[in-house]
Amino acid sequence: MNILIAGGSGFLGSALAKSLEQDGHTVFILTRRQPKKPHQIRWDGRTTNGWGSRVNEMDAVINLTGYGLDHWPWTKRQKQKFVDSRIQPGLALAAAIQNASRRPRVFVQTSGINRYGLRYEGIADESTPPATDFLAQITVGWEEATRSVEELGVRRVITRNAVVLARRGGLFPLMALPTRLFLGGRFGDGRQAVPWIHIADLVGGIKFLLQNENARGPFNFIAPTPTSNEDFMRIVARQLRRPYWFHLPAFLLRIPLGEMSVLLTEGSYSLPKRLLELGYPFQFPTLQDALSDILNQ
Repeated sequence: MNILIAGGSGFLGSALAKSLEQDGHTVFILTRRQPKKPHQIRWDGRTTNGWGSRVNEMDAVINLTGYGLDHWPWTKRQKQKFVDSRIQPGLALAAAIQNASRRPRVFVQTSGINRYGLRYEGIADESTPPATDFLAQITVGWEEATRSVEELGVRRVITRNAVVLARRGGLFPLMALPTRLFLGGRFGDGRQAVPWIHIADLVGGIKFLLQNENARGPFNFIAPTPTSNEDFMRIVARQLRRPYWFHLPAFLLRIPLGEMSVLLTEGSYSLPKRLLELGYPFQFPTLQDALSDILNQ
């Protein structure tokens, strides 16, 4: 297949592109930088100018755009950047598909597991309605930006991603830093969920849904083993051979991090119900296996 990835130069997109190319697909990357490789295509992330017609050549389009929530501090301007970096590229991609004479068969839209809120009581699945907090409402706009491609007959898949565990990139290095500095312990009371997925399962899950013609709509991209912050940090400490003793109260984390501290001190439990129903075989279903693989690379 010819596959176009928006946001393909980030750590998620790079891993996905590499795996797809190894499978024999031709991958094109939309980039805001000056293209340095043959399959890179320049865009501004807001309009279809100069690249929109390239959609005619694609069998699949994958939208991974979104300024990382790990960027600090969460000022009003920064929060608006979180929103704009998700909605504007999605609208541009949808417009390109609207104008295409030959449309892709499948469109993959990334989103976030925080859609269900930071304090949802119970275990959420894909049918759980969105919460009203800032992070949840980001995902609502994110997903809505490309909904129109469904009306054009394009199969749309939505991946609601948990924290992606990888040795480099994303939120995990920040989460593991206190433990590396011998200050490992739980954040807050430790009972909050830590939604996570190994990067191999994020890549594998997207490829699985690309090939499955029955896959439509939202899918929770989260490991099937619910994990509390206390369990998560204890296993990180064990894998890094560091002590687990320095527990950080939520109010102390709020002092340097402000509102961003909710990424560490709050979280709801959810499950990948629809991925399991379709039969996706998780490579790393437990945190022990996932961290052993990542931290021993």
